[in-house]
Amino acid sequence: MSEQRRRREQGRADRVLPGIWRLRLPLPWPGVPHVNSYALASEGGIVLVDTGYHEPGSLDELERALDQAGFRLEDVRLLVCTHAHSDHYGLAAPIIEAAGCELWMHPAHEHMTKAQEDPERALERRIEVARQSGVPLEPLRRWAEERRGQNPGIAAVVMPDRDLVNGVEVVTDAGRWTVHETPGHAPSHVVLFQPQWRVLLSGDHLLGRVSLYFDYGWTPDPAAEFLVSLDVVERLDARLCLSGHGRPFSDVQAHIEANRAEMHDRLESTRAAIAERPLTAYEVVSKVFETEPDGMMTSWLLTMVLCFLTHLERSGMAERVRSSDSAEPERWRALAPTAALP
Repeated sequence: MSEQRRRREQGRADRVLPGIWRLRLPLPWPGVPHVNSYALASEGGIVLVDTGYHEPGSLDELERALDQAGFRLEDVRLLVCTHAHSDHYGLAAPIIEAAGCELWMHPAHEHMTKAQEDPERALERRIEVARQSGVPLEPLRRWAEERRGQNPGIAAVVMPDRDLVNGVEVVTDAGRWTVHETPGHAPSHVVLFQPQWRVLLSGDHLLGRVSLYFDYGWTPDPAAEFLVSLDVVERLDARLCLSGHGRPFSDVQAHIEANRAEMHDRLESTRAAIAERPLTAYEVVSKVFETEPDGMMTSWLLTMVLCFLTHLERSGMAERVRSSDSAEPERWRALAPTAALP
């Protein structure tokens, strides 16, 4: 089966509730085969929540899925992005061009937009973080070359017409959706909640299976932000979750508790890893995730460990050990805890 045919068969629309369709759009990432956009009926057209990833043929996939739901790209009255990651924001520019609609997104979007305006500088920053974290030279060189030739997944940088912040409402035929800021996974992350039906559009904050990821270096403590955001979502008392990946699910509270448990386990594993002797963040990766990082996984796993270590540091449970030799990587060691882990 050709890649083009496989992609055509993946793009599809499923009616979730009256006036709400899930648009399943293909992704090129191993282990993450698709991303969900959502079409919400609105005044004869739709509010589109999230866009899909930009690559050759991706806009055709979105149009195919919209057609199955009975709409065209020109029917998009408003584009809403739950956060500024490439698979949720990547097609914003061509959608806006075709539909003439506004884009609403949280203002803390520089983790994507600033990086895209100067990708070489952003890459150099990530290389320096990896070097300071103890990534060996040869894997670091391979990773840097892969990144330089990689599609960023963003058609073009477009700025929001309105900031998605607490209290903003998105009006649709399926009712009013209130915006709730939920940083952690990304600084720009929000969820949308429909109180009458108790339906949550969760983006990547809450997924069908527990899969943690946080952007590192843009806020002081992404892990703590994520835990606070779980509290925010818990108070909404949603009974149905429409997430950014995977199928809808109704056991929302169980998923919140599973994310808390996963966070606790990862933080405990991180603290245990540095309890005997100081280690680099790269050395901690294999102990926390029980795998040797390679290629794209190096970046993902290292980012997570750095977020865990930073959280432990801010909680008084770990500290950085810096050498007088600037060529030496930074190491981390455990401290006697002054507070219990969440």
